[in-house]
Amino acid sequence: MNSPTIYIVDDDAAVRDSLGLLCETAGLGVESYASAEAFLNAYQPDRPGCLVLDVRMAGMSGPHLHAELTRRGSALPVIYLTGQGDIPMAVRAMKAGATDFLTKPVKGAEFLERVHAALEQDCERIDSQETQADDCRRLALLTHREREIMALVLEGHANKVIAKQLGISHRTVEIHRSRILAKTGTGNLLELAKLVAECGATGIGSTQPAPLHES
Repeated sequence: MNSPTIYIVDDDAAVRDSLGLLCETAGLGVESYASAEAFLNAYQPDRPGCLVLDVRMAGMSGPHLHAELTRRGSALPVIYLTGQGDIPMAVRAMKAGATDFLTKPVKGAEFLERVHAALEQDCERIDSQETQADDCRRLALLTHREREIMALVLEGHANKVIAKQLGISHRTVEIHRSRILAKTGTGNLLELAKLVAECGATGIGSTQPAPLHES
């Protein structure tokens, strides 16, 4: 995973410089932008970090930038930092998904504390996504026959029913079921059903887990 970056978007050069220096002194990577448009042109969504965002700026405002990131599916943590904040504005920001809402001037220690918390949140999110991607890759290793049997199992069919439907032996179904669990790294059918749902697996029929029959 890439090192996290603090993205500072503020049309006040003095604010960008002071916050940038504070982050660099704390050993944090930082990039500063004078406008929301400049940030959007440069931002790479696969990079971890957090966004320190002014509310009122020339051109696109902070909330509009936040809304655009949300529309694009970005989960980058957003910390609003404004000199003209009030309670209703803070409430709107938090309802829109902001991680934090700070007012200028902000103490350096408090700012860094909030930034570190946001970075930790984003790194955990990315770690979780990478873990799920690994799980989904394991699901993709299943053979066509294993995917057929998995679909029927998750629909709640007993081994004997599956064997009859596919024209194979009851023992063969049992072997395939064991291999499916081993390949996917799941310990039981409920875990398997959850994995299939999370990965959005296609081509395996219905994966809505009806009552599961063990046989």
